[in-house]
Amino acid sequence: MTEKTPDDAKSPLSSPVTIKRADNLIAVASGKGGVGKTWFSVTLAHALAKTGQKVLLFDGDLGLANVDVQLGLMPKRDLNDVIRGRLGLDRVIQPFEEGKFDIIAGRSGQASLSALPSQRLALLRDQLLEVAAQYDVVIADLGAGVDRTVRLFSASSACTLLVTTDEPTALTDAYAFIKLGTAAGVSRNINIVVNMATSITEGEKTYKTLLKACENFLRLSPPLMGLIRQDSRVKDCIRSQTPILTRTPNAEAAMDVEKIGKKVLALIETAKLRSARS
Repeated sequence: MTEKTPDDAKSPLSSPVTIKRADNLIAVASGKGGVGKTWFSVTLAHALAKTGQKVLLFDGDLGLANVDVQLGLMPKRDLNDVIRGRLGLDRVIQPFEEGKFDIIAGRSGQASLSALPSQRLALLRDQLLEVAAQYDVVIADLGAGVDRTVRLFSASSACTLLVTTDEPTALTDAYAFIKLGTAAGVSRNINIVVNMATSITEGEKTYKTLLKACENFLRLSPPLMGLIRQDSRVKDCIRSQTPILTRTPNAEAAMDVEKIGKKVLALIETAKLRSARS
């Protein structure tokens, strides 16, 4: 793997927006689309809710939202109502009864959401941090790539879970995300999730490939949060708009996400203890 940065990842977060953080906010990001990021976000939220946590899933893929689609929902209120000033963020929260967690839906195809001015974007972030105080865990499913929306919400989280696969383009763009994160103050919180691994051994090999590039070129060693094995039942669940933990909870991919969920809870507790000492 050689060092490469895509064209949309050349400039760091350069706006004067103040970075604020929440210890229970977990960002989910990816260097490129097609790596199963949103499916992972939905399944992680469901897995955490199953342990008794009060969970909010925020669709932060502004302009290309699809959390509601994966869950088979038709929300009456979404982020567009917040952006247009019609409702506060807390007013667009809606329950997903089947999974026992809440969601804030985005608005797919709404270009205005993906082109928010920096200060309005920061205001949205501030509202999310206020709402986060009402939950044990907030999962923010961010857009693919490294635009300023992704960088701001990643920098505001306790941890960014960077989802990748063994595809060379996915690894290259994951590396680019980490490189840009160094300039934007995000890299210290990045943990890697390898999705669609053909086996545990191959998943570990994929992680080591990315780790080697980061260590050689960036002097960084992002830790591995977990591996998710390839499972044909994932596609079946996405097509049927049914969570995998509802339809086939014993699937390997489902159990792998549950393992990651336990590590996420431990990370949040560590972040809270660190904040209490500071």
